Amino acid sequence: MTRIVRRPGAFVCGIDAAMDVIGGKWKVLILWALNEKTCRFGELRRAVPGVTEKVLSSHLKELEDDGIVHREVFAEVPPRVEYSLTPLGLSLNAALEPLGAWGRDHIYRSAEEPGAEAAAESGVEVAAEPVAGPGQR
Repeated sequence: MTRIVRRPGAFVCGIDAAMDVIGGKWKVLILWALNEKTCRFGELRRAVPGVTEKVLSSHLKELEDDGIVHREVFAEVPPRVEYSLTPLGLSLNAALEPLGAWGRDHIYRSAEEPGAEAAAESGVEVAAEPVAGPGQR
């Protein structure tokens, strides 16, 4: 698959190339939401609180151009558009799973638990219940 590179110059490594596709605050959250189910635009906007319509629309277009998201338009009145992950998008989400696990284990849990700051300062690890990630709700 040929993709459009949005910035000039060669990539330094695979991480650099991947970050070109998922860079920004909202793209990974969009991918996470689409991993759960196919969504219409309004559903995605509600699933990613804080994202503006303009940014969501722009990111969906970029993800579609990169072959990560599939946009299907239904010939209905009113028009209906649904977004889903392509096989490439599903493989990207699978690659992001370990990153999500790291965030749950090292950042998210400690920020949510009482006494976590004091334990972190003393070097004591606080046990926590697992937090659901993409595909684990």
